[in-house]
Amino acid sequence: MNKEKKLLRIFITIVLVIALVILPLLSIATYESVFGRRYDSDPGYTVDSFPGLYSTGYDITSDKGQIIKGYHYYRDDVTPKGVVIMAHGIGGGHKNYLDLADHLILNGYTVFSYDATGNDESEGGSMKGLSQGLIDLDNVISFVEGLPEFSGLPILLFGHSWGGYCVSAVLQYHPEVAAVCEVSGFNKTTDLFRSTGLNMVGPVIYAMMPYVTLYDHLKFGDIASNTAMDGFAASDCRVMIVHSADDDTVPIRYGYDIFYEEYKDDPRFTFVRYEDLGHNGFLYEENRDEFHKVVVFFDEALGDA
Repeated sequence: MNKEKKLLRIFITIVLVIALVILPLLSIATYESVFGRRYDSDPGYTVDSFPGLYSTGYDITSDKGQIIKGYHYYRDDVTPKGVVIMAHGIGGGHKNYLDLADHLILNGYTVFSYDATGNDESEGGSMKGLSQGLIDLDNVISFVEGLPEFSGLPILLFGHSWGGYCVSAVLQYHPEVAAVCEVSGFNKTTDLFRSTGLNMVGPVIYAMMPYVTLYDHLKFGDIASNTAMDGFAASDCRVMIVHSADDDTVPIRYGYDIFYEEYKDDPRFTFVRYEDLGHNGFLYEENRDEFHKVVVFFDEALGDA
């Protein structure tokens, strides 16, 4: 009997050590390995890559005083119908999408893009976490709305992956936005934690999720709970959702499927589903005809306004 009690105490001790020490430390280490670092990229694009394209740079102050670098991209021969604010994904800043920005400009829009905290030209020792992107975008939209050159122009949002989540969830703070295009995004930050964690540590991520979620809330407070669905509910703007079923970076069940189930019969929503474009294929140059659907959607959204 004493032996059984001793074994039980040992077992309980091991469980407590795992639950109170190992899992929390592993959760924090996994979180910080993804978000506790800078992302500096070499996109290969500059404004000089596109003859006739011009840019004006701006310094935007975000939540902790860090400077977010933003750029207004335009062409002199284009009278814009609206300003498209573009939010990038994880892995580098806005210049990775500069060819897409120029396509929008050539089709009658002006574009404002920026690097989120801890990315490329913006300050910050790390990107901090997914909620930081939402904070930065909120500040960028407010900044753009205060610039006289955009006075009277409708605001439209385009976001990919992390940026897709941000442009959707930010509608809680900016219901005045006219239209949103969300590509390969997700509904809530915990969805991406789970998806990324599965690739990094396997099924143990399910045991880590309570600790990861708690750590994220300690860093960002209530904003960590914001979801894309919350944003959609707070706004009556037009929304375009694009995703591919074979996306293994942000599985379609974490974004498109959730949105489609709720809004498939809502006329303000446009759903574009692919089977074989992966996480980034919609954005590739060889699929520019597919990306042009964004232009058509924005045109229709402004026509309906």
